[in-house]
Amino acid sequence: MTRSKAARAGASPRPDRSAFRAWSKQQSRIGRKLAMPSILLGLVVTCLAIGQAWCIAVVLAHALATLGAPGELPGARMNPAWGPLLGFAVLALVRTALQVAQETRAADAASWARRRLRGEALGAILARGPALLRTGSAGVLGSLVVDRIEALDGFFGRWIPAAQLAILSPAAILFAVAVVQPSAALVLLICGLFVPVAQAVFGIGAAVASRQQFVALARLQARFLDRIRGIATIVLAGRADDEAARLGFAAAELRMRTMRVLRVAFLSSAALDCAFAVALVAIALLDGRALLHGGATRSWLGELLLPRSLFALILVPEFFAPLRTFALAYQDRMQAVGASESLGALPKPPEPDALPAPSVRTVSAHGVSVAFETVSFAWDRSRGPAIDSVSFRIPAQETVILAGPSGSGKSTLIELLLGFVAPDSGRITLNGADIATIVPEALSQMTAWIGQRPLLFSGSIRENVLFAKPDATPQQLEAALRNAALGAFVETLPDGLDTMIGEGGYGLSGGQAQRVAIARAFLRNAPLLLLDEPTAHLDPVTELEILDSLRRLAVGRTVLLASHSTAAHAFSGRRVDLMNGRLLHHTLAGDVA
Repeated sequence: MTRSKAARAGASPRPDRSAFRAWSKQQSRIGRKLAMPSILLGLVVTCLAIGQAWCIAVVLAHALATLGAPGELPGARMNPAWGPLLGFAVLALVRTALQVAQETRAADAASWARRRLRGEALGAILARGPALLRTGSAGVLGSLVVDRIEALDGFFGRWIPAAQLAILSPAAILFAVAVVQPSAALVLLICGLFVPVAQAVFGIGAAVASRQQFVALARLQARFLDRIRGIATIVLAGRADDEAARLGFAAAELRMRTMRVLRVAFLSSAALDCAFAVALVAIALLDGRALLHGGATRSWLGELLLPRSLFALILVPEFFAPLRTFALAYQDRMQAVGASESLGALPKPPEPDALPAPSVRTVSAHGVSVAFETVSFAWDRSRGPAIDSVSFRIPAQETVILAGPSGSGKSTLIELLLGFVAPDSGRITLNGADIATIVPEALSQMTAWIGQRPLLFSGSIRENVLFAKPDATPQQLEAALRNAALGAFVETLPDGLDTMIGEGGYGLSGGQAQRVAIARAFLRNAPLLLLDEPTAHLDPVTELEILDSLRRLAVGRTVLLASHSTAAHAFSGRRVDLMNGRLLHHTLAGDVA
């Protein structure tokens, strides 16, 4: 990948590592607090495993000594193996119960962390509003909120506990073996130190492979979602085969990069298995030689060395088990690298202590006056400003019509007033209060917006209208339908308001979908009404009918109407002409600030 392509992909290696380190430290601090019960339970499980190993070593030593003795051993009539067998069984039951509790606690911690991160991500997306889609597709955002945060389940549920237990559990086992068999403990220490070295070597490749896999996954999901949305255009343009081939290419790229991750994971596992085998063989050879030399005379040392050697051998798998878990969880950490890059790129929602004072949270209920004061804004600075030093006022309960050709900045002014984006310079005020000091909830309550294509959800017409005010009474709903001239159309449907429509208003005409949006605005009853090309893509007859409903909706409200339709300009109100983001002052009726 070239440098320019890497920049377009959204990350160079150095910033990614830096961003992940900062993100990892913050999340690890939170995760360790949640994972502490799971870590403590894992340490107790390790101690029980040490006890089990000693019990089984004593039993096996007794059995081997019995089989190898020419006669009855001293004290054999006392059946000394029954005590260790019973202890092993009790420890096994307790260990199983604690392992279940450990996994449950880890899963609960991961679930809580995912809910928290998903809430933060959604809050950041909502804080930016629809303007965020100008820099990224809905498929990428959907992949971030769903798949990438789901991929962090292993980071919180497995990696954080495994990273702690990979140090604590082997240390506990190493201490126990050192007390009983120092030479075996030295072998375990040397082989154990080899594992993190191998993990560091293969971890570099795993990080790169995992990051590339996430990029391929995001591309495939974004392309698939965007193409599904535009499937009608693709079919009509005769590009179905081409787009299917592109999807196949993206899927093949994801498969290739996933296999790279698996190859690195297998190499990491092979290194750990190698260390395990070397430790097992080395301990067996060292203790086997000592047993042969001391066992010939059946000395006290030879009889004592047998259970000790068996104890060390049995604990070899237990010593490497936390390291194996750590190696598997390391892949979860690598997956978290890719997720952290996208999560860190999202804008941060405002902190609670940064919210404005209660005195500017709302505006007067008698009406909303709007003022643009030398407002400038650029979507892309290299292309120049979309709005350049625009100033005008809209008195309360009056209407201003924004006129101008496409690209003159009409929709940008409405997005600024909606709070989707913030001006680069200047300010926008509502009843004298800077819009930046009004909390989003209060701004949303006082604003109703109807765009070119209303967004309708898959569901009933009733659900789509009530989306503006779910707690509306039947009388309020009926009044909204009547004022929007939607009641007569609904009565012709077999299921009335409960008639189901598809996503995007599938099953309704453009005019009918716009009437649903108008009914929403009536039901919302907000003092500020923003209309962005509400009659675009409508035939002249339907346009006049929609404008008639909008006139009724505008009564007693402050209205900003953006349109280049001649019929819309018949809407009563003053007119503001825009050209290339600038205000044409000579067309104003004395309302320039």
